[in-house]
Amino acid sequence: MTKTAVVFSPIYFQHNPGARHPESARRLHAIIRELQRSRSSANVDWEFIRPEKARTTDVQLIHGTEYIKLVEAVCKSGGGLLDLQDTIASPESYDVALYAVGGALKAVNLVMKGQYENAFALVRPPGHHAGKFRGLGFCIFNNVAIAAQYLLREIKLKRVLILDIDAHHGNGTQEAFYDTDKVLYISLHEDPSSFPGTGFTDEIGEGEGLGYNVNIPLSFGTGDRVYLKAVQEIVAPIARLYKPEFLLVSAGFDSHYSDPVGNLSLSATCYQQICNVIMDLVSKTCAGKLVAVLEGGYNPSIVGKLATAMISRMSGTKHLLNDKAPRISRKTELDGLRILKEVKKIQKAFWSIE
Repeated sequence: MTKTAVVFSPIYFQHNPGARHPESARRLHAIIRELQRSRSSANVDWEFIRPEKARTTDVQLIHGTEYIKLVEAVCKSGGGLLDLQDTIASPESYDVALYAVGGALKAVNLVMKGQYENAFALVRPPGHHAGKFRGLGFCIFNNVAIAAQYLLREIKLKRVLILDIDAHHGNGTQEAFYDTDKVLYISLHEDPSSFPGTGFTDEIGEGEGLGYNVNIPLSFGTGDRVYLKAVQEIVAPIARLYKPEFLLVSAGFDSHYSDPVGNLSLSATCYQQICNVIMDLVSKTCAGKLVAVLEGGYNPSIVGKLATAMISRMSGTKHLLNDKAPRISRKTELDGLRILKEVKKIQKAFWSIE
């Protein structure tokens, strides 16, 4: 059995928010080129799988009918803004977004049916900022959130972990599961004060979801050391205690220091270490059931290498990247350590962590 499914279709290139928009097809082209290059130079244990188009009822697992109809109408009329900032739809975007949702659902079904050990959904447009009634931050439909709700509603799982490693807080995903203990949402992200305005340490869920929302908002330029410390001392212990039946990763690559949109200054080496932690977690908690879904990552010269390295790690193939971490100021590092201390203090009320 091939270990990893890479769910992809050329239809994802058709979503076109504009030639100068950061979320362009160029980044996905870069990933596919790098994957094909790796396939020609090494023994790989992954293969491309085509997605299926999601149904409206699938999208309704998270989004309101009025919003879905709005997206369809905007696209049919030639495209346009879906928010007040930079979430832009082209005439093709409604269908492409349905295939993005379908890609995430295809990935979880392939894993749940045992056809593949894990899967990476290489989809666009991204999704984690999209809420029930609106698009935001380049996102139209929330692919990861819909996949999680599908696992709960259709597959009848009781504990799903969503780990969000995009540079920006996934406000739409948090909103979707803020009051339930059936989804543990953990997000590491840059200071959300200017965007999206959510993701602070005291946003910990409510009702049955109290304690099942973990935000780790880091200072701009935090860098590898503090980020990995957060993963090892907060993310991994809480995830092990939760014992998820399935792990979904909102895989954003915009935390790399060269990204024009993100501001966390991580190296490629850091991403590889994050992947190691993720693979260790799924092996110990959910029998390897893992699906990663593409979110951000806007520098075509690095995003292909980072995504390929992650897919390679998921499939058990070596794909090492040499990348020197940028220098981080002592003040920034101390700010990061202070934030981790604050997060631990808050989360100790719900989880037995050191």
